[in-house]
Amino acid sequence: MKRRTALAASIGLASPWHALPAAAQGAYPNRSIRLVVGFAAGGPTDVIARIIAQDMSGSLGRPVVVENRTGANALIATQFVAREAPDGYTILLATLSHSVNAILMPDNSYKPLEDFTPIGLVALLPLIAVTGSGTPYNTLPELVAAAAASPDGITYGSAGNGGSAHLAAALLATRSGTRMTHVPFRGNGPALSEVIAGRVSFMFYPMIGIQEYVARGQLRPLAVSTAERSPDYPGVPTMREIGYPGFEDYIQGLGLVGPAHMPQAIVAKLNDALRASLARPETMERIRGLGGSVSASSPTDYAGFLRQDLERWRRVIEAAEITARD
Repeated sequence: MKRRTALAASIGLASPWHALPAAAQGAYPNRSIRLVVGFAAGGPTDVIARIIAQDMSGSLGRPVVVENRTGANALIATQFVAREAPDGYTILLATLSHSVNAILMPDNSYKPLEDFTPIGLVALLPLIAVTGSGTPYNTLPELVAAAAASPDGITYGSAGNGGSAHLAAALLATRSGTRMTHVPFRGNGPALSEVIAGRVSFMFYPMIGIQEYVARGQLRPLAVSTAERSPDYPGVPTMREIGYPGFEDYIQGLGLVGPAHMPQAIVAKLNDALRASLARPETMERIRGLGGSVSASSPTDYAGFLRQDLERWRRVIEAAEITARD
């Protein structure tokens, strides 16, 4: 993470912030703030949003209210926030889709860097590759070997086109020089059910609430996407260990952004409130329990992360020849 943060700081992204008069600085916030989430209530992104919203409400002295605007892999929510006034009262919890939608749908009416003001990174959400306990694959190299022997014979599930599970598996296929068949579902839950049943070969799943399936013997973990082995799965190798170095750079990041041209004073106030939330041991533990790791940053460092994110996922999408309809 230190390497990524240093690189992000060196790259930077010039945010078009403007100073506010002292009186205006003191006035913010004087009403509630909307934190928009592009996914349904109850999912991991929504839960993390509600954790930090509660903490930030206390720091800012005004309610931070989570508002779910679902649809089109968060495209609807992202477009909505891009059109709002840059006054700090409407912000977005950006995910991987922030960059991916712009790559897959270049005419989607927003630019992921130019149309938003970075506020700060929140967390990183690593993935774990799993297969059903009834499949013959005891390791990821065995699964890759099967894919090499039978092109398109190995299938992988995802929550939909362009999501983290889809792109991680596409990255594996590209790196291994194999062909695997993508089977998209309407959510991670249905995809995981098919993996457990053995009708889909495997999937990359967020490290969120999956331990119970492993403990019950329904799933077999194959590899984790973190740089080091996960303390929750100490016996599961990392992607680097089994021959795919750099896979850890493709972990999904969550962060706060607002519309373009937000005043610097407001951005600083929101970043301070976010950092205060992420520094609380209770918040760290709750996010860790959801399979994530806290990764607070400055607005400038998060801007660099977003720029890197756009380029790294563009490389994956182009190499795997993924389109909006895959």
